[in-house]
Amino acid sequence: MSDKNTHETATDGGATRAAQRHQNTDYLNEEVNLLKPSTAYMRDHLRIVWAGFVAWALIVFGPVTMTAIAPEMMTTTMPVLGFPWHYFLVAFCGPTGALVLAAIYARQRDKLDEKYGIEHTTGDPETGEHGDSGEAAATDGGVEQ
Repeated sequence: MSDKNTHETATDGGATRAAQRHQNTDYLNEEVNLLKPSTAYMRDHLRIVWAGFVAWALIVFGPVTMTAIAPEMMTTTMPVLGFPWHYFLVAFCGPTGALVLAAIYARQRDKLDEKYGIEHTTGDPETGEHGDSGEAAATDGGVEQ
């Protein structure tokens, strides 16, 4: 008779193991190499950065390159707005795409930090206290008036 209840299934998608590995890693002694990251966290972060860079290059340089390759198509006027395609894509879609990419990067980075158990608190790292104690912060550099 087999016992089906003795085998536990990881329901966290491996997040706990990744967070444990991240906390056991001494990042001050790990080699930092942009082309060959040494830790899983660095590899996952680099994957996000490279994907964002490729998307950014396509968004920013794509319309300009298309205008150089196919000027007849890109200089035609848009039916509704009345702008030439190359003007609209460079003036509106380029900056908007960069803004959307920044939001996507922030969300992906938050997911990555959550996967590796990285918390973003505003506390004192020396004492381990979190910044939610309700005490006022000295914003004048601590000078008594």
